[in-house]
Amino acid sequence: MQDLRVFCLSIGFDNYATNPCPCGYHNHPEKDCVCGPGVVKRYLSRISGPLLDRIDLHVEVTPVSFDELANQRPPSENSKDIVNRVVRAREIQAERFKELNGIYSNAQMPSRMVREVCAINQAGQTLIKKAMEKLQLSARAYDRILKVARTCADLAGSPEIKIEHLAEAIHFRTLDREGWAG
Repeated sequence: MQDLRVFCLSIGFDNYATNPCPCGYHNHPEKDCVCGPGVVKRYLSRISGPLLDRIDLHVEVTPVSFDELANQRPPSENSKDIVNRVVRAREIQAERFKELNGIYSNAQMPSRMVREVCAINQAGQTLIKKAMEKLQLSARAYDRILKVARTCADLAGSPEIKIEHLAEAIHFRTLDREGWAG
């Protein structure tokens, strides 16, 4: 994590996150953004495509209202169960890469292994092809989507990447989406 922080600082990012615009309210559910469309687009264009390609997960987080925070609802999954799923997924990956020196997780997998370890069926091929065209994704983003989909499958305990794992991985490419900047 420290290496990422040093990298971010070296290219001018002082956080692992960015505001959606200079005022911070673009796409806010309750507050109006005072920035013009050109300002928002220019602000977001500071993050280059090649840099975004190197980030596995892009997630746009919108503020949560007090009412949503205060609303009592049963937890969907408790922390202990989440920890157990993550530990199991890491064990699956350790087993997968046990013969390879220096590779311990899907994220570390070299491109030459991606097609083998992250094989997808015809429906998955169709889905990722449409996403690649619609979002104008690069080859690097394609590999990252497959690695994240493999991780989603590992977290679900699935030996193969299913369409829902691939869709989830594509969903994590939020910043690649056309229109994110308004």
